[in-house]
Amino acid sequence: MPGTVWYVAYGSNMHAARLAWYIVGGCPPGGRRTYPGCRDPRPPSRSAPVWLPGGIYFAGESGAWTGGMAFYDPQLPGEAAARAYLVTIEQFTDIAAQEMYRPTGDTADLVPAAGAAVDTAVAEGRATLGPGRYETLICPGLRAGVPLLTFTAPEPASAVQCRPPAPAYLRMIARGLHESHGWPAERIADYLAQRPGVADGWPPDAVTTLVTDALTAGGRAPST
Repeated sequence: MPGTVWYVAYGSNMHAARLAWYIVGGCPPGGRRTYPGCRDPRPPSRSAPVWLPGGIYFAGESGAWTGGMAFYDPQLPGEAAARAYLVTIEQFTDIAAQEMYRPTGDTADLVPAAGAAVDTAVAEGRATLGPGRYETLICPGLRAGVPLLTFTAPEPASAVQCRPPAPAYLRMIARGLHESHGWPAERIADYLAQRPGVADGWPPDAVTTLVTDALTAGGRAPST
């Protein structure tokens, strides 16, 4: 579809209800951030579970959740479970701006930059929108002829100190994996427990308990 891309989420936005706050705007119940939303508030045309070459790690400090944030590193071994949403390039740009913590309305320079970065990422696999977190654009390939695009930190996992994610964040990721990939709790817990940042800071049995509780209470609002 002309003018569209697949926005690939590998963290909390794998859960469609969580992504909806980035699109329509507002503050999630119990949330720490108010999102300006996208200029085009229509939901994604469709979504699909996908796998990315590489892996996910947790580092830094999340302003929305506390604890480590999820980042994608194509250099890590294995594959990363993710969810692709078909959105317009404008929506992708607005989602990226919110992940970058750009002030509301301060995206005029980002719009043309994002368009150029998308072209570069599609051609070369990688492009840079800025020096900060979630300002490195990655294109791991195409799906049905449409670019798959995600954003991450500029550094690989080997160059940073990984940090455990907060329980609420990990719960939301677990719900997103269940919703998009249809995995049972055991598989989700095994997958998450092996991610750098989780493996260093969460005992496997604690991850299993958290994931089981998250799926049992999947309809509750996130406590961020």
